[in-house]
Amino acid sequence: MQAIQRHIQPKIEKWLFRGKVIIIYGARQVGKTTLAKLLLEKFGQTDGYFNCETPSVSAALENREPALLRRFIGNKKIVVFDEAQYVPNIGLTLKIFADTFPSLQIIATGSSSFELANRTSEPLTGRSLQFTLLPFSLAELEQWYNIFEIKSQLGHFLSYGLYPEIVKAPIEEARVLLEDLSGKYLYKDILAFENLKRSDVLYKLLKLLALQIGHEVSYHELASSLKINSRTVERYIDLLEKAFVVFRLTPLSRNLRKEISKKNKIYFYDVGIRNAIVGQYQAPELRTDKGSLWENFFIVERLKYLQNNQLKPKRYFWRTHNQQELDYIEESNDTLHAFEIKWKPGRYRVPPSFAKAYPNNKTEFVNTENFTSFLF
Repeated sequence: MQAIQRHIQPKIEKWLFRGKVIIIYGARQVGKTTLAKLLLEKFGQTDGYFNCETPSVSAALENREPALLRRFIGNKKIVVFDEAQYVPNIGLTLKIFADTFPSLQIIATGSSSFELANRTSEPLTGRSLQFTLLPFSLAELEQWYNIFEIKSQLGHFLSYGLYPEIVKAPIEEARVLLEDLSGKYLYKDILAFENLKRSDVLYKLLKLLALQIGHEVSYHELASSLKINSRTVERYIDLLEKAFVVFRLTPLSRNLRKEISKKNKIYFYDVGIRNAIVGQYQAPELRTDKGSLWENFFIVERLKYLQNNQLKPKRYFWRTHNQQELDYIEESNDTLHAFEIKWKPGRYRVPPSFAKAYPNNKTEFVNTENFTSFLF
């Protein structure tokens, strides 16, 4: 079966050899190395790959003498520095490459945006473009399956997620791979670069977050459960977000005194990882958490849709203290596009207070039968 072409590949190719360092962010095992090597192969430079986790590569790139840098990479026209965050002050090295060898195309990948961004943002101001690679999207799977096959496998995707190595793996292998990935491997960069001493607390926090998808999260309550302070909880969540494990939605709150305005919702970039953390892989229809699981899945698939189509709306949820709510909202050009996400089709209505407070809105009701209309 042919390899899936990632939807961001042509968008990256559009910017190659135009004087910009290309930075590809993403969690481990989402396919950054595969994508980078495909780009090298397409431009006939298969020997231009450098793994920065290798000490000799990291040491060579830490030396910022232009002549030595050129000697190290040779006369290549395009190179990949994979897991570039392992090179101290990599931003300065990339700046020297960009300024001294403008015809050289550099692609740098990083599993931890917080580390790579901290080391590149200032030196590479105006010299770089950033792209984010997530696990496979359902739209990308159209290269393997037709739309009916995708719908028929929805339960499997909800249980095991969409990481490239896991999508087609047999169930027992998928579980082993997920449990390995959801252990320390997925967030090893956080432990390494932030020098966190309490990896057990980080994992317990992940489990608490996994049990609360679809619900507002209280940092104070999490802190009490973990016996740490709220600032530490917020810092850990920020690190998990920057390592592409989870992401936050903030509440939309502008007009009503009864609107929730402080608590966030936190979702996982991959529901397979979430399921591995809580140790549940049952078919969705047998689960008590199927509504929250489906909500997480649809919202992250919608995020991939927006990213793949280069759309950048602001993203929220909406809820009042008297339990009126809409699961997910996108805002662009002063227009709100709201989604209420349900497991089964049914008759629903827009909360009257939302319709009155935000008349310039469009509301969709999404379920497991009509979801493809919003993702393809």
